[in-house]
Amino acid sequence: MTEAKSANLAEFVSWFRLVTPYINAFRGKTFVIAFGGKAIAGPLAKTLAYDVNLLASLGIRLILVHGARPQIEEELREKGLESKYHRGYRITDADTLDCVLDAVGSVYLEIEGLLSQGLPNTPMANSQIRVIGGNFITARPLGVLDGIDLQYGGSVRKVDSEGLKAQLAIGNIVLLSCQGSSPTGEIFNLQMEEVAEAVAIAVKADKLVFLTDSLGVTDQAGELLDELTADAAAQVKEAEWLSPDLRRYLPCAVRASRLGVGRVHLIGYEQDGALLQELFTREGIGTVISRESLERIREARADDIGALIALIEPLEEDGTLVHRPREVLEREIEKFSIIEHDGMVVGCAALYDYGEGVAELACLAVHPAHREWGYGEQLMERIQARARAVGVKRLFVLTTRTVHWFIERGFKLESVEELPPQKRQMYNLQRRSKILVKSL
Repeated sequence: MTEAKSANLAEFVSWFRLVTPYINAFRGKTFVIAFGGKAIAGPLAKTLAYDVNLLASLGIRLILVHGARPQIEEELREKGLESKYHRGYRITDADTLDCVLDAVGSVYLEIEGLLSQGLPNTPMANSQIRVIGGNFITARPLGVLDGIDLQYGGSVRKVDSEGLKAQLAIGNIVLLSCQGSSPTGEIFNLQMEEVAEAVAIAVKADKLVFLTDSLGVTDQAGELLDELTADAAAQVKEAEWLSPDLRRYLPCAVRASRLGVGRVHLIGYEQDGALLQELFTREGIGTVISRESLERIREARADDIGALIALIEPLEEDGTLVHRPREVLEREIEKFSIIEHDGMVVGCAALYDYGEGVAELACLAVHPAHREWGYGEQLMERIQARARAVGVKRLFVLTTRTVHWFIERGFKLESVEELPPQKRQMYNLQRRSKILVKSL
């Protein structure tokens, strides 16, 4: 085996191990994925179908919601009809509705065809995807807004959540369009993003993903905002610098997040594999919106031990941390505080109280992908707060690699004699750890 091939295989194994926690976390979860007609008309529609197939094969329950705005516009142009909007809603008379039905039906069949591919030597070879549609959306007319009759322009009245869940439970992908029928049998043109929002809320989706014409939400300078709370997103949802898709989707994302959808993601459809990169990497590539901050510091529990081992094991192997066997972690788990990012343990630290107002800050570790986010400092402050609460006056730390980091945060170098007797007896002369102390 050549050195290059060996390196590639090692990289593959490392990547596969990194995505395993997400595979385990997502199995059996419900995702609603929403995309407009531009995503289907673009060059990456086929690879989007491949990625949807992959998610389904991992046991993720999927509801797809599609739009057809550019296809409707094309139908209107071919028939010489004018496209009219009011407050972002299409004014849909009878002739326009015929164009809507033709365009939506065409896009629906195209998506169904993409998801039915099974050619050899493709990512969907031998796949057994079943795509189900149905009358899961009950619509109602928008009526007259500001004196303008929207006619067959409608909104979601009801979602058949039980019917949707029943289809998901037997492994079907549900494909919904941007139209719905009323109890009187009339068909109404709906906004795709509002259908996706209503469905995600009704089925209590774990994730709602919007594929947009932008990489994600940006600030005024054009910098990507990789995560926002619902309140923060509400502050920018009508910003003039946002793309047309984001101005339509962001209000729906905010409402969905506030009404119980676990996470709302906004990613670009023009980047190949965007869906996979957003869902299966720690950093993601778009914007994720949550009701509360994705960061959470808390005290560790017994069921965190596996995650703790995975976090600190690489640092133990390179000598940064002293090895702690699993049984030690099980016995001392209450001494640890952890920091989570989007449900994943990405940092930890422990407090060991030696009595007489002296304690040790130990096992401070942060995942490499998150070291630039200030998590180490947050954990240190958490341990200091815990120490003060139990009357600790002097906090010490032993380190071989991060002396200056602690000095910059108020610790001072001391000698072994400054350690409490019990710790002094355990001091490893071979490691020659530096001793730093801070008065609280």
